[in-house]
Amino acid sequence: MFAIIKLRCEYKENPIGIDVNVPRISWQLLSNERDCVQTAYQIQISKDTLFHTLLWDSTRIESSQSIHIELDELQLVAKQRYHYRIKAWDSKGTCSDWSEPAFFETGLLDANLWQADWISAPIAQFPQDSEICPQLRTFFEVTGQISSARVYVTALGLYELQLNGIRVSGHYFTPGWTSYGKRLQYQTYDVTDLLEEGTNALGALLGNGWYKGYLGWQNHKEMYGSRTALLLELHISYQDGSEVSIVSNPDWQAAESAIRMSDIYMGETYDARLEKDWTYPSDDGWYQVEKINHSKAIIVAQENVPVTKVEKLKPVALLITPQGDRVLDMGQNMVGWLNFNVQGESGQTVQLEHAEVLDKEGNFYRENIRRAKQQIRYTLKGGEPETYEPHFTFQGFQYVKLTGFSATARLEDFTGIVLHSNMEPTGNFECSDSFVNQLHHNILWGQKGNFLDVPTDCPQRDERLGWTGDAQMFVRTASYLMNTAPFFTKWLRDLKADQTVEGGIPFYIPNLKESFSSGWGETSHSSAAWGDAAAICPWTIYEMYGDKRLLEEQYDSMKNWVSYIYGQGSNPYLWNTGFHFGDWLALDSKPDSYIGATDRDYIATAFYAYSVSLTLKAAQALDRTEDIQYFLDLHEKIVKEFHNEFVTPSGRISVPTQTAQILALRFGLLEGVAKERAIRKLTDLLAEAGDHLTTGFVGTPYLNPVLSETGNNELAYRLLFQKDYPSWLYQVTKGATTIWEHWDGIKEDGSFWSADMNSYNHYAYGAIGEWLYRHVAGIGPDESEPGFKVIHITPQPGQGLDWAGASLETMYGKVNSSWKRLDGGIMEIDVTIPANASGVVILPGARKQGLIESGQAAEKVTGIHGIQSVENGVRVVLGSGVYCFTYSS
Repeated sequence: MFAIIKLRCEYKENPIGIDVNVPRISWQLLSNERDCVQTAYQIQISKDTLFHTLLWDSTRIESSQSIHIELDELQLVAKQRYHYRIKAWDSKGTCSDWSEPAFFETGLLDANLWQADWISAPIAQFPQDSEICPQLRTFFEVTGQISSARVYVTALGLYELQLNGIRVSGHYFTPGWTSYGKRLQYQTYDVTDLLEEGTNALGALLGNGWYKGYLGWQNHKEMYGSRTALLLELHISYQDGSEVSIVSNPDWQAAESAIRMSDIYMGETYDARLEKDWTYPSDDGWYQVEKINHSKAIIVAQENVPVTKVEKLKPVALLITPQGDRVLDMGQNMVGWLNFNVQGESGQTVQLEHAEVLDKEGNFYRENIRRAKQQIRYTLKGGEPETYEPHFTFQGFQYVKLTGFSATARLEDFTGIVLHSNMEPTGNFECSDSFVNQLHHNILWGQKGNFLDVPTDCPQRDERLGWTGDAQMFVRTASYLMNTAPFFTKWLRDLKADQTVEGGIPFYIPNLKESFSSGWGETSHSSAAWGDAAAICPWTIYEMYGDKRLLEEQYDSMKNWVSYIYGQGSNPYLWNTGFHFGDWLALDSKPDSYIGATDRDYIATAFYAYSVSLTLKAAQALDRTEDIQYFLDLHEKIVKEFHNEFVTPSGRISVPTQTAQILALRFGLLEGVAKERAIRKLTDLLAEAGDHLTTGFVGTPYLNPVLSETGNNELAYRLLFQKDYPSWLYQVTKGATTIWEHWDGIKEDGSFWSADMNSYNHYAYGAIGEWLYRHVAGIGPDESEPGFKVIHITPQPGQGLDWAGASLETMYGKVNSSWKRLDGGIMEIDVTIPANASGVVILPGARKQGLIESGQAAEKVTGIHGIQSVENGVRVVLGSGVYCFTYSS
C-alpha cells in the first residue's frame, strides 16, 4: 500500500476565500512498509474535478518535500476554485495512484476590489449609547439557474449572517478579534444552496463584541470604535455565464432586534416577544441605514480557523445550595454558553448567572469574576416550548445559577455548548497514574477555554486579553495538543502590526488603547518574557510545523524586538531599564506583591539573550547571511555581560532563586563550573522547599524540562507527583478540571485566594504539558529538520509510573511513543514514525547486545539504519514504520 492522503492548503481542508497569492499545499504518505520515503511528486491543478482542463501540471519533481509546497507558478484569479491532486514515487520506484482531489478557492485577493459600502444602523434610532443589537437587511431577486454564490462579509463589531431566515454558517464571533485599526478579517461563505428562485432576504445581526463592548478591567468600552457596521458582497454566478452582485449600500434597512443587550463580558438580554420575521417585506419599524466612512484597505481574508461549536456537555447535577439557589453543575469548567429549553407565560423572564466554583459551604460564588456579569436574561414569548442560546457573548463557567425557571426544570433542558477556535486535535497523552491523566485533561481544557480566536489569559472575568507572556509560555504545549499554526499565524500578524515604531511589544495582542495600558511603570509595553513572544512564538511554530514562510514574515519583527532591547539603557548588552512583570505570581514574592523574588533585571537580560539566540537561529534557517555574524557577536556579548553582572568569579549565580537557576540553564547561559553550580543550587533550593516549586509564570514552564535535561529526571518526577500545595496535582485533589491562575486558588481549608485575581481557567502553568510529551513520552522535533521531518524519541521513565505514552499528529502523520515496564526488569518501548519522516530514538538503560525489535535482534531489522551506544542507553536511527523494542534495563 502506497497512497497520498490528507491534502491541505494553508493547513486547511478545502478552504474557500483565501487571499494568499502563493498558496502552499501539503500531504501525507500512507504506506504499510517500513522506510517509506518520497523521492518525487507530481501536482496537477484543474478548473474541474475530473481534471479535463488543467491549469498547471508540475510534471515529475524530484523531491522528498511533502509539506508547504509553494504553488508559485500558478497565476491566481480572484473568486476562483482550484482543484488539485497529487501522486508520488517512493525510494523503490513505486508510483502511487492519484490522490483524491481537493480544492482551494480564492477570495477577493485585493482589498481594492471591494464594491460595497460600509453601512450602519441610523444614529437617530440607534444612538451611540444604545445597547440594542440592530439587524440589517435587504431583498433581491434570483432569476435563473445558479452555478455558484458566495458571500464576502465583515463587520465592525460582530455579525451573524442569515439568508432567507437561515443562519449562513456555523462560525461564531466573526469577523474575529484583530488589531482593528490595522487589520480586519473578512469571511467567505458558499450560499449556493440557500438561494431561492424569486425574492430572497439577506440580513445580519450586529453585536458590539470586542470592537465596541467592554474590554479590560477598568470599565472601558469602545476600545476600537463607537458604531457597529457591516460590509458585504454577495456574488451570484448563473449557469448561462452571467453574474450579479448584491452589496451593502444605503438602500439597506435597519431595525431593532430582540437582542436588547449583548456584551462579551456582561452577557446577553433577549426579549422573545420582540421577535419579528425580518424576511417579510414590511417597512414597519425599519429605517434606512447610513453609509459610514471606514477603511477597506486594512481588510484581509480569514486567517485563523473559525470559532465553532466543538462539543456539547450535559449538566451532571441540579443542586440546591445552602442559601437556597438552584444551580446547575456542568461537571467541567468550560467556555461557551448554555442552550436551554423553557416554557412559560408571555413576559416571564428567566436568568442564568455563570461561575467557576462554589464556596466552601457549597454556595454560588462569583466574586472572582469581578465586573463581568456573565448573565443571560431571556423573556419568554409565551405558550409553546422555547429554545434559546446567546449570539454575541461567551461565558467561562462550571456552575450556573437559575432564576425564574419553573420548579419542573430538568437537567435535560440544558446543554453546554463548548466554543473555541476549531483547531485540529493532534496530541494525546496517557499514563498509569490517574492524577497525571487528569492533569493532562486540565491542560487540554485550559487551551479549549482560552483559544477562542486569540490566546487569552482567562475566559471569564473582565479581562480575557491576549497576554503575550501567557501565550509564549504555553505555545509549545498548545502545539502538541492541537494544530495551532493558523491560530498563531493570525495572532502573530497582529503582534507585528501592533509593534511600536521602536520595536516594542504591547503586553497583550490585539493591543488596547494606550490609556488603558498605562500605569504599570516606566512603559506601557515591552516587559521581558512578555514581549519575547515576538521571538519565541514564530520559532516554535517553525519547529513544530516547518513553517518557514511565517518565520520569514515575522523575522523583521524578531529583529526589531531585539533592537528595541538593545536601545534600552546605557549598556546595550544588559537589560536593566523599564517595567517588567518579573516571575509573576511566584511564591517567593514579598507580601502583597504579585512579582516574585527573582531580580527583574536578571530575568530581562536572560530573555534578551534567549530572543537573540532564537533570532540567530531564524537568520540561519532563512539564510540571512548578512545577519548571522551580527547576532552571533551580539549573543556572545550579552552572555559576557550577564556573567559580569550576575555570576561571581567562582561561578555562583548571585540571584539565589529557583527561577534564576532555571533560566540560566534553559537558555544556555552557563558552562563548566557555573553550570554545575547552578544545577546543584537548583536541586538544593528544591530540597529546601521539600521538593516543591516556588516558581511563577516565568520559571515554571522550564522547571521540569531543565531537571530532566540536567540529570535530575527523578526529581522532576517527584515534583510532578506532589499532591500538597504548591504543586500541579494539588489542584487536581481540589477537583480542578482546568489549570488555575494560582497554585492555591482554593486553599487547603476550602477558602479562596483574593477575588481580585483568581481565575480557575488560566493555562500558563499548563506548560508542564510540553514535559509530559517531550520527556515522559519522549516526542520532540528537530530544529534542523523542522515540522517533525526528523523525530526525536527520547522517553525518560521515572519512579511513579509503570507506563506512559503519547501520540502526535504531525505534518507527516501520526507519531507514537510509549513505554512500559514488564516483569523481570524488561522495558518495552513502542515507536511509530510516519512515512516520509525518520526517527532518532534513545532507548534509556538499553545495551546494544540483547536489544530486540519485534522478536528479532535489532541490528538485523529492516528500517533500522544505525545502533550506537550512548550515555545511559542506546541510540537507534529509524526509517518510517511501527517498531517495538524490548530489552533488560
